[in-house]
Amino acid sequence: MKRAPAAAKINLALVVGPLRTGGRHELVTVYQRIALSDRLAVERAPTVQVEGFDGDTLVHRALETVADGTGFRARITKRIPVAAGLGGGSSDAATALRLANALRESPLPDDELHAAACELGADVPYFLVDGPRLGTADGTDLSPLELPQDYWVVLVLPKHVRKASTGDVFATFDSRGGQDGFEERRASLFAALERVRRPRDLAALPPNDLATSPVAEELLRLGAFRADVTGAGPTVYGLFLHGMQARAAGRQLSGKARTWVTAPAWYR
Repeated sequence: MKRAPAAAKINLALVVGPLRTGGRHELVTVYQRIALSDRLAVERAPTVQVEGFDGDTLVHRALETVADGTGFRARITKRIPVAAGLGGGSSDAATALRLANALRESPLPDDELHAAACELGADVPYFLVDGPRLGTADGTDLSPLELPQDYWVVLVLPKHVRKASTGDVFATFDSRGGQDGFEERRASLFAALERVRRPRDLAALPPNDLATSPVAEELLRLGAFRADVTGAGPTVYGLFLHGMQARAAGRQLSGKARTWVTAPAWYR
């Protein structure tokens, strides 16, 4: 049996462009892993089985991808909220891919595992690699980034907010002509990344193209040096220099939202 955490992520920036051939959008994003994780255990089994999370579809598909004559059983312990913009399902799928592949008699090489991850979802390949990454094309072309890691992250998931499907979020983006000015926004993101030396420099990254939230303004008022929606939402993150300030902000918002205080995490 193989066991590993499956970490969540935030998008420190998300610039979205036109629809690509194949149905996904052109985009540029900054992925940052954080220390909020599900747990996975994978072992050999006669058939493909997933336990612990009735809502799973991706882990089952991931295990089918690497099955080599017999199946695998995965046990998921969920801690990352579902459909929250934190990549929990994608992280679970990538972790299942990696653990099951290690149990094969002939493990797939990294390029084949990456290709399998791309088929599962645009965020899945990121969770096969370490550190912050720049995602381009549809988010699956990944380049390493050197970014500061010495700050705190407050996650805020508003109560009673019904998340639109990711497809609906992108459809709304398309209907309002959101792709207009993509080249300029992409250039602005690249220029801002060139200037990042310390945590506060992350404040200059452009805002999320897909979603906004008034919670971001609240986090800034409570001392965050950057706050934005992650992914297609609805979770909002705030970045803080000091743990005491981050914890105070989390407590302040806990009456109307689920909150977590965490930090960047480098390793998968």
